[in-house]
Amino acid sequence: MKLLKLVPDDTNIAFLKWRNIAMAISVLMIIGSMALVAQRGLNFGVDFVGGQMIRTTFTQSVDAPITELREKVGGLGYGDPTIQRFGEANEVSIRMKLPTGSDQNPELANIMADKITGMLKTHYPGVRIDGVDSVSGKVSEELLSKGIWSLVGAMLAISLYIWIRFEWQFGVGALFALFHDVALTFGFFALTQLEFNLNIVAALLTIIGYSLNDTIVVYDRVRENLKKYRKMDIIALLDLSVNETLARTVMTSLTMLIALVALMVWGPDVIFGFSAAMFLGVFIGTYSSIYMAAPILVWLKVGTDSFVPTETTGDTAEKIGGPEEIG
Repeated sequence: MKLLKLVPDDTNIAFLKWRNIAMAISVLMIIGSMALVAQRGLNFGVDFVGGQMIRTTFTQSVDAPITELREKVGGLGYGDPTIQRFGEANEVSIRMKLPTGSDQNPELANIMADKITGMLKTHYPGVRIDGVDSVSGKVSEELLSKGIWSLVGAMLAISLYIWIRFEWQFGVGALFALFHDVALTFGFFALTQLEFNLNIVAALLTIIGYSLNDTIVVYDRVRENLKKYRKMDIIALLDLSVNETLARTVMTSLTMLIALVALMVWGPDVIFGFSAAMFLGVFIGTYSSIYMAAPILVWLKVGTDSFVPTETTGDTAEKIGGPEEIG
């Protein structure tokens, strides 16, 4: 039986032909994302701005009346609630941001919780309050700070690893690709105003790991080809390397995207933001490995002089490379 091949073995796409256009578009998108974050801001969840989460179970109903519940809680004057199912269909969590002035007067948060629970008991007989969890403004600021530093630390550690494993130019390329992926993800959340919480930080860290994995696969093939084709033009060599890893890249990304689409369509609301961030991250991570990480090696003048083959014998030592050897 013939195996399915999404990418033919003799694929020879001139990816780097469009490197200047792709870089210009990416830089504009990064600037646009930063402008969106500065202008619109991020819709931080309770994790980062402080607030309360009330967990309830509607014991006399099969499904929780989420739409009606959102209207009634919102009508109390404390802002729009974030209501999500968890566990069974009749179990929900109600998340509310801390009321104005609660930093100086913590009792305001307790008053808000009492009003919400009182309204629930009045309008929904048999409702069970499973718990009221509070996150203070100080704790939320600490969570936000640690989340940001975890992203920065992960990116720097990854770039250092690539710098040591390859050459400094590769580390710069990987760092820019990762910054590109994270910046565009922030821009997406600023544009859509989806809730930005600890789940999204976890998604961003996962995106960094995925993008790194894809970039290292390409870089590893670039290093091998720099040893193998010592006189090949760098642009032709990078195109060859990307084409040789394209089948693996397409298959990995496609399977991930299929799973993430299923989670976004049929998964619970509580993980929609995570799934959306991952979907975007897989797409732009694949793009950045080809059009960000690879072209930077051209501009930083990566050449064969930086790579001396450790062992070259027989036919390998005779390979001098050239654009005609691609494919």
